[in-house]
Amino acid sequence: MTTPAQESAAPRIYIDKRSPAAYRALVQTAEAVRAVAAEAGLDRTLAELVNLRVSQLNGCAYCLDVHTRAARRLGETPRRLAVLAAWRDTELFTPVERAALALAEATTAPADTAARDAAHAAAREHLTDDQISAVIWVAVTINAFNRVSVMSRHPVRADR
Repeated sequence: MTTPAQESAAPRIYIDKRSPAAYRALVQTAEAVRAVAAEAGLDRTLAELVNLRVSQLNGCAYCLDVHTRAARRLGETPRRLAVLAAWRDTELFTPVERAALALAEATTAPADTAARDAAHAAAREHLTDDQISAVIWVAVTINAFNRVSVMSRHPVRADR
């Protein structure tokens, strides 16, 4: 029997490499979602904030690294990125961003029906139906990527 320390040290299978057809399908889904978000008028930076918040909730270091760099390239500020985990406690996010972040959190933890209902109500006030759909799809997709990276234990390397 292995100890938790030994188990965590055991190499993982990179499931994206082991099952490349499935991973390619997930990448194609992400590309379709990106197009849906653009068609809905969802700001690309907002989509990256959703990616980051979901990745924070899921503890996915690899996706946090990737999407923080992407958000910075799009012009997101270090200050807003630093407080994203506590977005409700700041004045740094717009009502549209707040609605999208709440919806992303509800998508990530759908068993919390009260949070899910509140998120949908807020989203209806600030987002179009197409934008609501796009935010949910962004959250669903990054949740899937988070699980691929967490279960594969994708590394965040210092050389990046």
